[in-house]
Amino acid sequence: MRKLTLAVGSSLILAAPLAHADVVGLGASLSYWDSDSSGNVNSDNDSVDVNDQLRLEDDGNANASIYLEHPVPLLPNVRLAYTLVQQSGSGALTSPYDGVSAGPVRSDLDLEQLDLTLYYEVLDNWANLDLGLTVRDFSGDLLVQNGIQSSRTKADGVLPMGYIAARFDLPLTGVAVGAEGNFISFDGDSMRDFNVYGQYSISLLQLRAGYRQIAVDYEDGSDVFDVKVDGPFISAGVTF
Repeated sequence: MRKLTLAVGSSLILAAPLAHADVVGLGASLSYWDSDSSGNVNSDNDSVDVNDQLRLEDDGNANASIYLEHPVPLLPNVRLAYTLVQQSGSGALTSPYDGVSAGPVRSDLDLEQLDLTLYYEVLDNWANLDLGLTVRDFSGDLLVQNGIQSSRTKADGVLPMGYIAARFDLPLTGVAVGAEGNFISFDGDSMRDFNVYGQYSISLLQLRAGYRQIAVDYEDGSDVFDVKVDGPFISAGVTF
């Protein structure tokens, strides 16, 4: 793999003063993301526009996360997150793509990622700030077919990414606003994943609504995914 340059380095985490929870905390959430896609997928010298030509539409997605926070100094907190975006559509190629002739086609796009994040709480009061590092197992798969001919474009990799999350609580209201993101850029390739949200908490329940965007520009051999997936989301979670 080529030399990596992280947007958020471990030196920033070590230099920041750290806060830690007084007790062990555990949380989990599930969300629904109404996502749209745009951009291009390339195979060798062929390129296809996933929106204008393939007409991909949201076919279903899965988004879930779980985290563990603890009072042990210097040891990072742990967060696991899983995202699966599945889109399909009926469109038309304006030129041949990877052995599939121009004309009507049926396509399926799958983007899957599993994140392991190790992070520290830098602030933990009405203003909350977490910094850390994420290891992301990413895969992309595009199937294009016209009934006789078919093409499958694939890319996968394990990427280290910077992680930052901030939240501001309005005291005594249960209302908060926040944002979180992962990002990396290396040798012309890049990936970013961020969301902004409003949150309402009551007892152990947390309800969120916001906007999320994943932008991928990743080359795996002769296959290149240069796509963006974005849209509104809602989620429900519990904290202990």
